[in-house]
Amino acid sequence: MKNLFTFILGLIIGALIMYFYCCKQEPIEMNPIKPHGVITPEEAVFLDKNWTEYRKAANDSAAGKPDNRSCWWSLEDMRNYLDYAESQAKDLDYTMNGVRMYLGVYGEEAGEDKAGYTTMFLAPTGIPIQPAGTSNFVARTGNGDIPGGDPLNDSTGGNPPPANYPQ
Repeated sequence: MKNLFTFILGLIIGALIMYFYCCKQEPIEMNPIKPHGVITPEEAVFLDKNWTEYRKAANDSAAGKPDNRSCWWSLEDMRNYLDYAESQAKDLDYTMNGVRMYLGVYGEEAGEDKAGYTTMFLAPTGIPIQPAGTSNFVARTGNGDIPGGDPLNDSTGGNPPPANYPQ
């Protein structure tokens, strides 16, 4: 009985050692690919200053107060949204190929903290999935909004709402 116990204990310890030292590998660090359209912070400051010069007065006048200039989503919400939208696109027979950002304005029903402020929301874009065996020669290009795809809103506005870049 003692030999069986020792044998089983040895197997368990050996398996744990192999798992932690042999099989469990550290995550491989990947070099991320710089996406098309990435700009420098200086270019962002320039664009922000242009918005202030050419749009701020009109937006503030329309809002009746200094309007919101930015929206923020957590990294977790962005990743979850992209996964959710891509899954939903498949259910709607689309291949998701991007996200479009829209400007919107909250109405009175949004409450005192948001009413009248500019907001932004994201909408999934994609192309229809062609059924197997069909010979549709229509170009499968484009980045139209996916009909029935749920947009993402409910971001956090600027702090304070009219804050310039960078905050």
